[in-house]
Amino acid sequence: MTTEPPPTPALPLAPLAPGQRAGVAPAPTNGSRSLDDWQAETDTNPLRPRSAMEVLTGLSEKVSRGAVTEYQPIPLGMTPLDRTLGGGIRSGELMLIGGAQGAGKTTMALQVARNIAQSGQANALYICFEHDEDYLLNRLMAMESALAGTMPPAPNTGVRIQDVRREVLGTWMAQEGDVTADLRANPRLRPAIDRIGRYGQGLFLMRGSAINTNTSNLRALIEGYRRAAPTRPLVVFVDYLQRVPAVPDPPTETERVTNVVAALKDLALSLGVAVVCIVAADREGLKAARLRNHHLRGSSALNYESDVILILNEKYNIVAKVNIEFNPYQAQRFRDWTILTVEKNRSGRDAVDLEFEKHFEFSCFDPNGRQVQEKLIEERLYND
Repeated sequence: MTTEPPPTPALPLAPLAPGQRAGVAPAPTNGSRSLDDWQAETDTNPLRPRSAMEVLTGLSEKVSRGAVTEYQPIPLGMTPLDRTLGGGIRSGELMLIGGAQGAGKTTMALQVARNIAQSGQANALYICFEHDEDYLLNRLMAMESALAGTMPPAPNTGVRIQDVRREVLGTWMAQEGDVTADLRANPRLRPAIDRIGRYGQGLFLMRGSAINTNTSNLRALIEGYRRAAPTRPLVVFVDYLQRVPAVPDPPTETERVTNVVAALKDLALSLGVAVVCIVAADREGLKAARLRNHHLRGSSALNYESDVILILNEKYNIVAKVNIEFNPYQAQRFRDWTILTVEKNRSGRDAVDLEFEKHFEFSCFDPNGRQVQEKLIEERLYND
């Protein structure tokens, strides 16, 4: 019969030195400085590493205060996309939306900005370099008239984008140019205007300038928002990234896009906001049978810096031809859908193909999309 050796007696804990924290080695006594003071002085902010324990202590303090907004996803309001992204977008993330002309990039981005503001979970700032605020508002009114009911929109309730302009002008003419004319007096526009009024204070529209809307000024603008609303989440939309000026302007577009996307990612991380950017396709992408993330114009930094990449393609163009060659009706139906591919997703699944029905006459998608069931072309396998 064997006997177990007696347990080794625990060593007594040495008393903490004055100023020493539990779990932290005592400061050296040979004249060198403690690692608690490890930093390098620079012309701007000092470089100072933080130990994992220091970060953990800070996180515990945030949890005790309830300051956990960066862990709470902000839903985008597009049902299958939110499910794929693990609930939505988070503070500090950079999302890119790419696609060819007419694929619905602005429609998708503006609808997501509207959804975020309507949810009440965050504010949205939509910066557009191609359209002014009144044009975006017109699109919002058409969108609201369609999203108010079931999809597809009913002809007697939905107001098409071209009809919005006509109704605005007609309201002014009907009131004989009265300076107090109110759009709410128009029975076709009033329901949409009332819906916008419920969330309009949380959705900010701004026309981008090729001179003033650079990343430094955007940082100053968002810092002002942070001072005014330090705890209120914000999602910033940039339509589109290649139009953001860089100061000084680099000699090539590749360098400019690299600088801009790096600055926007740093802005998201340092100021605790989410950033969504529309990105244009390059020439190869416009000629490709199916647009992919490597077709984004300007710089490979777009793929490295981003946390999420969404690519829009016309379904008719990228569905395998076996699905449509013997069914003309099916082919025509595919033209009504846009396929959104989650090309990159640091927080979850990628290579996911979703589809949303287009209602571009009302400037919106049906938010209740679905996963694609048909076989899609893959450029590595198909050449048609």
